[in-house]
Amino acid sequence: MAEENITKTSEIKVQIGLNDNNLPIRMKWTATDGNVDNQEARAMLLSLWDPNEKNTMKIDLWTKDMSVEEMKQFFHQTLLTLSDTFEKATGEHKICEDLRDYCYHFADKMDILPSE
Repeated sequence: MAEENITKTSEIKVQIGLNDNNLPIRMKWTATDGNVDNQEARAMLLSLWDPNEKNTMKIDLWTKDMSVEEMKQFFHQTLLTLSDTFEKATGEHKICEDLRDYCYHFADKMDILPSE
């Protein structure tokens, strides 16, 4: 397989402010191509695939200000996004529908479904 030439680079920066116990108390992120500059965040999940080890490297962080209710919403939205991303990358429609069904179940159990 021929290697493609890199014609551009893009940078995403995450700045984590820690307290004396090395616990995150502030997060800000910047994305040069996303028009994001020093945007505040309360949680992040970063997963990177290591092709040599065939394993996922990950960082999961949240600040002390992240409420349990926000964490429930964060996980629900992340699971839905993962389903969309997996379907786009693989075309596996049926399993992604199953994951979306689970996301509904998750939201129901966490009592975060919108009121009707």
